[in-house]
Amino acid sequence: MTAELNERKISATLRTITEKGKSNNIVDAGQVSGIVIKDGHVGFTIEINPADRERADGLRLAAEKAVRALDGVLSATAMLTAHQSAKDRSSKGAGGDVQAHDSKGANAATGHEEQNTPHKPAKHLIAVASGKGGVGKSTTSINLALAIAATGQRVGILDADIYGPSLPRLIGKNVKPQTDGKKIKPIQAWGLQTMSIGYLVAEDSPTIWRGPMVMSAIEQMLRDVAWDNLDILVIDMPPGTGDAQLTLSQRTALSGAVIVSTPQDLALIDARKGLNMFRKVNVPVLGIVENMSYFICPDCGGRQEVFGNGGARAEAVAIGVPFLGEVPLEMEIRATSDQGNPIVISQPDGSHAQHYISIAKKVVDGLGSGQRAAPKIVVE
Repeated sequence: MTAELNERKISATLRTITEKGKSNNIVDAGQVSGIVIKDGHVGFTIEINPADRERADGLRLAAEKAVRALDGVLSATAMLTAHQSAKDRSSKGAGGDVQAHDSKGANAATGHEEQNTPHKPAKHLIAVASGKGGVGKSTTSINLALAIAATGQRVGILDADIYGPSLPRLIGKNVKPQTDGKKIKPIQAWGLQTMSIGYLVAEDSPTIWRGPMVMSAIEQMLRDVAWDNLDILVIDMPPGTGDAQLTLSQRTALSGAVIVSTPQDLALIDARKGLNMFRKVNVPVLGIVENMSYFICPDCGGRQEVFGNGGARAEAVAIGVPFLGEVPLEMEIRATSDQGNPIVISQPDGSHAQHYISIAKKVVDGLGSGQRAAPKIVVE
C-alpha cells in the first residue's frame, strides 16, 4: 500500500542500480538525494559525472523503472544533476559570479552542452522578479498571466521558486503531472499552462537541494515540459539575485523582466539590485510594479499609505524604466489568491482586477523588440 512507502524502501530499490563501469550502486556512491514521496508519486535526484552525460538518460530511465515497480508507486520521476571538480571551475568578474564548464563545454549545473540557442519555450518569456521575498511577486505573476491570457494569447506560467513554490496554492490544484513518454505535461488552469516543483513535493516538505540541483531542476522545467505553442511564458522568479536567477537570465531567451516592489525604501533597495542584475545580463526591464501601494479602509473609505507611497514610481523615473502601476493592499486580492481563485479570474470586472489588466497591457505593449539572445558565457 502507498502508506508503506518510505525513503528507506526507495533507497533499497535504487541500490539495485549501478552505473556501467562502476562498482558501487548509485545510492552507496552518494549519487541519490532529495527523495520525496507524495500520494504514491516518487521523485528523487541522481548526481552524475558531466563526462557520463551521454548515457545518463539510460541510468535515469532504469532508476525510474525500478522504483515504479514497487507496490504503491503510481509514478517515479528522477532529475539529473552534474557537478565538477574544483580545478575545472573558473570565476569571472568583480561580482565573483562563477561559471563552471568541463573540457567539452558542458554547463556544470546541468551537464548539458552549451548552445548558442537559449531555451525558448514561448515566443516571449517574461520574468517577474523581486529583490526580496514577501512583496507579492507570485500573486502579481499569476494575475498578470491571467490578464494577458484574457487578451486571447496562449499563456503559460512557470513557478521557478524551487524553495518556496506557491503556484499549486494559487491555482487551487496540487496534482502530479503526467508525461507523454518524453516530456512532462503542464497542468491546465483557466486556459493557462502551468508548471511548478510544488507539483512534485508535499506542500509542507522543505526542498533541501544544493545550488546546482536547483538550477538543473529549473532548466528541466523549461526544456522537458511539453509547453504547447505558447505566445508568452510568465516566469515567477525566485526572490533575490543568486544562482537560480542568473541561470534563468543566461540560459533563456528572456524578452524582458517585470520588477515587483513595495513602496518603502528597504524594499526598493533590493528591487534596485534585481533590476541591475537584469541589466548586466542584457535583459530589458519592462517596468516596475508598486505592490501594496495603499490601503482603502473598508469602514471609512479613507486611503492609508501603510508602507508609504510612490517610491516605486519615483525609482522608475530615476532609473529610466516604465512605471507599470500601483496595486493596493487589499484583503480580496490576498483572500482570492489563498483560495486558489485569483482576483483576475474570480472578479474580472472588479476594480482590483483592473489594476492587473492595466499592467498586463503595458507589459505586452512594452515587449516590442525586447527579445534578445542570451549572453555568451566566457571563461577567462
